[in-house]
Parts: sequence; structure tokens; C-alpha cells
Amino acid sequence: MKINVGNTERLLRIIAGIIIIGVGIYYQSWWGVVGLIPLLTGLFRFCPLYAMLGMNTCKR
Repeated sequence: MKINVGNTERLLRIIAGIIIIGVGIYYQSWWGVVGLIPLLTGLFRFCPLYAMLGMNTCKR
């Protein structure tokens, strides 16, 4: 896996993922599971959709 998520976007994805998971837990909804997507893409710094579209926000 090639890194394709930049530092700023990584931080925003992690924060958004945690918030979505927290809201899902608070409302006892399965929608909180959706928060795993931005959380994991932020932690691994790889977005499969970006790879398919040929996008890269990493400055390296």
C-alpha cells in the first residue's frame, strides 16, 4: 500500500471517525460503524478510493 493521504487530511479523518463512532454509540445506532472507514484510512494513511481515482494528497 502506497501512502496517499496527507498529514492534515489524516488528522481530519481520524477526528471525524472518532466523532462518528461516538455519536453512533451515544444513539445506539449501527451507523457508528461507518466511522471506522475514515478512522482506518487516517490511521493507515491509505485510501482505496484515492488509489482507484489516482489521487494523492500526500506531499512526498
